[in-house]
Amino acid sequence: MNHHTASHDPVLVALSILIAALASYTALDLATRMRAASGRARPAWLAAAATAMGGGIWSMHFVGMLAFRLSGVEISYDPFLTFLSLVVPIVVAAAAFAVVGRRPQALLVSGLAMGLGISGMHYTGMSAMRMAASVAYDPRWVVLSVVIAMCASVVALWLAFRKTNATQRLFAGLVMGLAISGMHYAAMEGASFEPANTMAGHAGHFVGRAPLAFLLAGATILILSIGIAAAVYDRASAERAEREASALRRSEERFRLLVEGIADHAMFMIEPNGSVGNWNLGARRLMGYGDDIVGTSYAILHTDEDRASGAPARALLEAERYGKSAVEAWRVRRDGSRFWAEATLVAVRNESGLITGFAKIVRDISERRRAQEALDRAREALTLSQKMETIGQLTGGVAHDFNNLLAAVLGSLELLKKRLQTDDPKIQRLVDNAMQGAQRGALLTQRLLAFARKQDLKPAVVDIAALVRGMASLLKFEAGVRIDTLFPLDLPNVKIDANQLELAILNLAVNARDAMPAGGLITISARDEQHEAGAPRYVALSVSDTGCGMDEETLKHAQEPFFTTKGIGKGTGLGLSMVHGLAEQSGGRLVLKSRLGVGTTAEIWLPVAEEEAAVPAPRAESPAPMLRADHRLSVLLVDDDPLVLENTAAMLEDLGHAVVEARSGEEALDLLRRTQTIELVVTDYAMPVMTGLQLAEAVVVERPGTVILLSTGYAELPIDARSNLRRLSKPFDQAALEKAIEGAMRERESARSVVA
Repeated sequence: MNHHTASHDPVLVALSILIAALASYTALDLATRMRAASGRARPAWLAAAATAMGGGIWSMHFVGMLAFRLSGVEISYDPFLTFLSLVVPIVVAAAAFAVVGRRPQALLVSGLAMGLGISGMHYTGMSAMRMAASVAYDPRWVVLSVVIAMCASVVALWLAFRKTNATQRLFAGLVMGLAISGMHYAAMEGASFEPANTMAGHAGHFVGRAPLAFLLAGATILILSIGIAAAVYDRASAERAEREASALRRSEERFRLLVEGIADHAMFMIEPNGSVGNWNLGARRLMGYGDDIVGTSYAILHTDEDRASGAPARALLEAERYGKSAVEAWRVRRDGSRFWAEATLVAVRNESGLITGFAKIVRDISERRRAQEALDRAREALTLSQKMETIGQLTGGVAHDFNNLLAAVLGSLELLKKRLQTDDPKIQRLVDNAMQGAQRGALLTQRLLAFARKQDLKPAVVDIAALVRGMASLLKFEAGVRIDTLFPLDLPNVKIDANQLELAILNLAVNARDAMPAGGLITISARDEQHEAGAPRYVALSVSDTGCGMDEETLKHAQEPFFTTKGIGKGTGLGLSMVHGLAEQSGGRLVLKSRLGVGTTAEIWLPVAEEEAAVPAPRAESPAPMLRADHRLSVLLVDDDPLVLENTAAMLEDLGHAVVEARSGEEALDLLRRTQTIELVVTDYAMPVMTGLQLAEAVVVERPGTVILLSTGYAELPIDARSNLRRLSKPFDQAALEKAIEGAMRERESARSVVA
């Protein structure tokens, strides 16, 4: 059997090796872009790398085949098999790149499969040869070519998914080009050709060698150059984008450091759907959450009441509509604690005006709110104090004038009753009713004076527990009302007017009884109060009930005069006002606590007494027998009110005294100078030009030893003057007048005895 002599065109061989090296470099370069890409760009770069690898190998193979010459034999190629040999390496290269890209551990298997595919491409191309000879293959060379293809494929895949620089890729492309070319020419070395008799049926498939080889090489190099240019451009774009991204990251990092450095403001981003995106260190400190909050609805920061009312969604809608939403409301930390916050929500929009999220800033303003509430309470207290002071001045003046009227009415009725000679019981009852009405009016004015803090108090050291026990007979109400007393054994004494305190406790107990129409429990207790060392020490005397209680609005006005909830004709509205005035005048205060439907507690805070000995609690005693003056007195009566003047003069004359009347202090002094027998001066305090106190001072200078009795509806006297003058409070009846005169005269006699 004759063998044809085979040879290769050295130019085309060199061209095939160049194509193999260029294709390898291009495939590796495109593979780097495939690794860097994401999304839809990644499959495109994968296809480009596979095309460069498979198509470049095929082009090298075909140019190498065109470089092959068989002496005396014309060679042509079957188009279908030639095209099939082109498709095979591209497909196996794409499959290998895709598999290794997803599963790097399949590198060896994918490389072996890719090597088999490239070998199949070579032998498919050999099958496409049409010539007057038959081809036989040496198995040793076939195995060697397949091994070379597999090794080159494994190395190509390994390099494709490694980070390499341009120099490394160039060197690797050259080595791989030589390896792939070596695979081709090793396979060609193992092929032997035997002549055949005919070549019929193949002449139409003849294709020229050199022109076709250069045309194919040119097209291949052009395509590979375009791929390299695309990779270079993409790499430059990526590097530029990376530089911009790096600059953006540095800017964002600086901004993040700036934002996280603000520890007293919680700043975080809200996604358009209302979930938390990220937040700063201040938010972590303020709210107490960690990274687990990311992705959770920001409504978790709101109270249950806000979430139930849809406040978080409304805030997002308002920020989206108006660009900003700012509120002051309660916010909730992770541990469930609440704080008063200033929350601002700002819509963040992109260049197109579309909302990309919301920036939320939260600041804890609990201290500011507490300060504002304290300021509001102080303003309210100041307003209330001014209001109460004004009302106190008004009621004090009204009480003084009213006392003058009651003095005239009560004295006249008493004298009328004594001198009324009739056995008609109806007339006597009418007079008694009139006197009781005048006495009730006197009690009303006493309460007004107590509220206005213009009553004359006689403070003394009082044991509160003993005082309340002494009131047992007064604190007996309906069968359904039970009274408990709770006093500690070491309760300190207080300094207060015992009679007025007893009246205050009785007022509070009556109010408590009226608040429990169906019965209940009244608790009278006391406790020692001292908030800190060195602070004033008080005893808090409280009267609590289990009645209907008061709402906030009623509680706010409860201490105001004439305010009552008992209905028309069932209360004067002065009970709590009197207690309030007594507490204020005694150096303490009245504190009311109440809850609607639960009950009310009234606390009288009284300063602790420094003295140790306490006066005994007041007891109900039978009135002492009236002591009359032992001789007829000459009395100078001074009052600017004609009614009071005439009524008092009538009562003094009825007692057997001689009366000289004066309507002013100047007139009284003139009469005193002209009348040498004056023994007693009874004078009103509140008079124009010269007050009763000024008159008393003048009388002491001009007539030493003269007894002075000061009569007034209220007294605002200096402490030293008040202690030296006996006082007669208006309105008074004849018995009170006589008792005051007896006391004044006894004091004079006692003073004379001491002098003697």
